[in-house]
Amino acid sequence: MTTAVQDALDLDAPWALHPQVALRPESFGALLYHFGTRKLSFLKNRTIVAIIESLPEHPSMRAAIAAAGIPESGIAPYAKAFATLAGSRMITKL
Repeated sequence: MTTAVQDALDLDAPWALHPQVALRPESFGALLYHFGTRKLSFLKNRTIVAIIESLPEHPSMRAAIAAAGIPESGIAPYAKAFATLAGSRMITKL
């Protein structure tokens, strides 16, 4: 995992869908729409959608990823995706 991704995403902190974001499940994954920024994101990975939906149930992003069955060695691509979502304010650190 790169330093930029690590800096952008604290895996050991609790995260949530931004309060101004709506998640709409779709056959391909989900749509995220931010009512404040008017940005639309397409999530084509159902595991990422499941992790986002489970964030309120876990004390940290790392715990939510682990609960989805992702081993520690496989976290990097998910951390990169979540760092992108955090950068676009689709998810927020609590």
